Amino acid sequence: MAEVILTPEGKKKLEEELDFYITVKRPEAAKNIEIARGFGDLSENAEYDAAKDAQGAIEAHIRYLEETLRGAKIITSAIDTTVVSVGCIVAVHDIEFDEEVEYKIVGSAEANYAESKISNESALGAALIGAKVGDVVDVKAPAGVCQYKVLNIRK
Repeated sequence: MAEVILTPEGKKKLEEELDFYITVKRPEAAKNIEIARGFGDLSENAEYDAAKDAQGAIEAHIRYLEETLRGAKIITSAIDTTVVSVGCIVAVHDIEFDEEVEYKIVGSAEANYAESKISNESALGAALIGAKVGDVVDVKAPAGVCQYKVLNIRK
């Protein structure tokens, strides 16, 4: 698995999700399998097959979370705010739409556009990494090149 970059908050969120899957989802899946067994012949029991499939998906997600956390690089609180880096919050001016937007640069495991958290591996995130206040970065998008001016960088 490739190195995953996490903020301390992202690590905590994944740890909580892992705990939920182990303590709640796994027992629920086992219970659903037991209930489905009671529906009769397992060779023709669609409920049993569905319960086993759900259990497999839960176990796969647990393994994914464990591997992600095991190999994660956690960003320290000593974030350099002279340049855009993972863990920073960056305010940019979208030149095309003449609007100011703010993003938190995070690792791919934490990215959530609805929360304005963009991955350092995304087109915009990658273009912003290393930029300083006042820099204009070009972002290659499917619709063409977009430009953003870095207005502010903070923790």
